[in-house]
Amino acid sequence: MEGGLPIKSTIHPIKRPSDQKGWIMRQTWEHLLFAHWVVPLDVLRKLVPDTLQIDTFEGQAWVSIIPFMMTGVRLRGLPPIPFTTTFPEINVRTYVKAGQKSGIYFLSLDASNPMITAIAKQWYRLPYARAAMQVVQEREGLHFQSRRWGKPDGAEAFHASYRPVSDCFFAESGTLEYWLTERYTLFCECSRSKKIFHADVYHEPWRLQKASLELQENTMTHAAFSLEGTPQLALYARGVQSLVWPIKPVKSEGKPSW
Repeated sequence: MEGGLPIKSTIHPIKRPSDQKGWIMRQTWEHLLFAHWVVPLDVLRKLVPDTLQIDTFEGQAWVSIIPFMMTGVRLRGLPPIPFTTTFPEINVRTYVKAGQKSGIYFLSLDASNPMITAIAKQWYRLPYARAAMQVVQEREGLHFQSRRWGKPDGAEAFHASYRPVSDCFFAESGTLEYWLTERYTLFCECSRSKKIFHADVYHEPWRLQKASLELQENTMTHAAFSLEGTPQLALYARGVQSLVWPIKPVKSEGKPSW
């Protein structure tokens, strides 16, 4: 049926998670907006470590802004940690390759939970920052607002409303939607040693919907470049359960150690 956020719909659980070996954390990502912009390759080259190749689709490089709700965070074999299981987050990412493996590279990650930002910085070398966030669940969609702490000039802020406007679909291999969303490896750089690490993630394929987006403010990338106007592509996903593996170093010659 057209339109209308499936507020009460359930997220399909991971199938047979016991078959997946070595993961250390379970997370659920809910009510995601995938907002995608084309960005000049030379702009991104200045922001991505030289040992990572910028991945492109038909010659174009992309940056995505993804606001969502993080829920169900827990370490494997342990009960949920109080005050850390549910919070809003917004990620800014681009697309990279190391050796023959494609993945994502985070330009920034903002979250409202100070404990999570501290843990993620330490464990995963990810560029997390704390932000003041407000998420309002409306009848047909979400109203998401974020502003990074310590940025009185308005930089690193995001304010938008979004909702699904199509039936669910699975992205087909070879399409732009598949290339942008079906990514199962993250790459990160240690700020001290400048070494590159990777971590794998597993979840069921995204059940996507086309999204309607009303964008009031977006300065998430203004420290480095501007994303002008509305995105070239906007998608919505009700969410997935995911399993996260520990990080491992990428070999110095640029070929990942897998």
